[in-house]
Amino acid sequence: QVQLVESGGGLVQAGGSLRLSCAASAPTFTRSFMGWFRQAPGKEREFVAAVSWSGDRIYYADSVKGRFTISRDNAKNTVYLQMNSLKPDDMAVYYCAAKKLDYELGYANRYAYDYWGQGTQVTVSS
Repeated sequence: QVQLVESGGGLVQAGGSLRLSCAASAPTFTRSFMGWFRQAPGKEREFVAAVSWSGDRIYYADSVKGRFTISRDNAKNTVYLQMNSLKPDDMAVYYCAAKKLDYELGYANRYAYDYWGQGTQVTVSS
C-alpha cells in the first residue's frame, strides 16, 4: 500500500511562489505515474499536472502551463510541484495522486489514480 504525504502549502500573496512536496512511503513509487490535483470549495477536483516515473512525459492543465512545474526525485520517493505567479484562482486544497503503474492513459482523470494523499491547503491573497 502506497502512502502519500503532501507538504509545502500555505498562505502566499498573488504573484508569489510555493513548492509542494509529496513523499511516498513505498519503493513502488519509482514505477508509478504521479499527478497533482486540486479542489476549491464547491468545485470538482481538477487535474493540475502529471509526470511519468522517468520524467520524460509531463502534462499540465492549460490553466497552469508556464507557471507550474512538476518534477520528481525517485531516489527520495518524492514528487514536487513548483508554483510560480500564483493567482487567487489557484487557491485550493492540492492533492498528490499515484497510479499503480507507469501508464499515462487518463492522466487528467482523477478516477485513473489508485492512491491519494490527504491534501495540503494553498491560500492566495489578492
